[in-house]
Amino acid sequence: MSDKKMNESGTAALGGKADPKTIIRFVVYSLIGIFMFFIPIAIGGKKTIPLDHIVGLIQKIPYYAKYWGLLLCCVGVVFPFVTGSWKKTKVKMVFSLINILAIPFAIMTVFNIGPEALLAKGMLPFIYGKIVVPVTTIVPIGSVFLAFIVGYGLMEFVGVFMRPIMKPVWKTPGRSAIDAVASFVGSYSIALLITNRVYKEGKYTDKEAAIIATGFSTVSATFMIIVAKTLGFMEYWNFYFWTTVIVTFIVTAITARIYPLSKKADSYYEDRKGDIETDVKGNKFKKALNEAVNVCSSAPSLLQNVKINILDGIKLAIGLAPSLMAIGSLGLIIAKYTPVFDIIGYIFVPFTWLIQLPEPVLAAKALATSIAEMFLPAPLVASASAGTRLVVAVACVSEILFFSASIPCMMSTEIPLKMKDYLIIWVERVILSVLLTAPFIYIFTYLIAK
Repeated sequence: MSDKKMNESGTAALGGKADPKTIIRFVVYSLIGIFMFFIPIAIGGKKTIPLDHIVGLIQKIPYYAKYWGLLLCCVGVVFPFVTGSWKKTKVKMVFSLINILAIPFAIMTVFNIGPEALLAKGMLPFIYGKIVVPVTTIVPIGSVFLAFIVGYGLMEFVGVFMRPIMKPVWKTPGRSAIDAVASFVGSYSIALLITNRVYKEGKYTDKEAAIIATGFSTVSATFMIIVAKTLGFMEYWNFYFWTTVIVTFIVTAITARIYPLSKKADSYYEDRKGDIETDVKGNKFKKALNEAVNVCSSAPSLLQNVKINILDGIKLAIGLAPSLMAIGSLGLIIAKYTPVFDIIGYIFVPFTWLIQLPEPVLAAKALATSIAEMFLPAPLVASASAGTRLVVAVACVSEILFFSASIPCMMSTEIPLKMKDYLIIWVERVILSVLLTAPFIYIFTYLIAK
């Protein structure tokens, strides 16, 4: 059946009867989306979501991992100057100029030429191989399957059940629960892709999009494993994982209520009329199914939806590549070769001292480096006490914002956040993460002692 006929016969107003074929379409497409984004499967000894497996296979194509990032960096640097978008705002102008550094940094990495200090294992090669190439691969590939998540009613279906929780606790619509899950089982880049798409469709306000981006778009559970291994927590993986989840979401509930997020506008993208979720009365399942089928019946064909999403994904990847390479590399250089983060660390000393960490200054300095790259704090406290390691391990994930990846990702979207917003929210999230992790230290100490 054509999509036009579905639109005519598939409308499911409350009390009306939905076309069975539209319901099947909603169920099948939603199951495909859930499988691709949320169901980890083991292939070749690696357990992760199918989308990540696809990205891994693509990166094994000869020369892909070596040259894909370089190509996107070059295109991404030139594109704003060709279109003239580089001079739209002062911030855009500054970052367009900084992004020029992405080309020499990428060339140095790909061809292994340049100062040894920059070509060290944890410097430019880390940014290029572990961040630029994977993220700019997963964004366009993820866009292909994004239609199954956001285009055919799944978000609306889940949103009906989650409204009583999401709105009062995190001040976001029920449908944003999909974003939250996508981050932990997928990655922040996928979650931001979903957030940006839904925001542009008028289903999130400016404030809601900003809360979701800075509150839910954390690194995936697979990346948390790297932190856990570095700090010797794999024996206590479940405790570390759930502590991080709890702290992250409590921090988000608090930051949603304080400046700067509390002052964001409740208007929709480009001042359009928004798709506002209403209170659910009566049979929730029936209401959820009706809302889902209404969206599904009026949705474009799968091919059209994929085309729209993949164009968005390619555009986002082009914008991301130079930012990830240039800003991420500069962040690591500043962290390793200057005292900047030592100085910033003093912001957090009162709080690490307040919760009586044995190494308050070391912990504070480590936490300061998280704004450059979320993984940087872990090696710095690898030999510290269990309490210090736990606080840093949790905070480096729950702080969410870092210049090597998540901030450039957010800057490449339409979500209305300014540089001062990122910095203020980062400080807020680190401080709150430190304080909220404190009670878990006693439980962790007890587990170790057993």
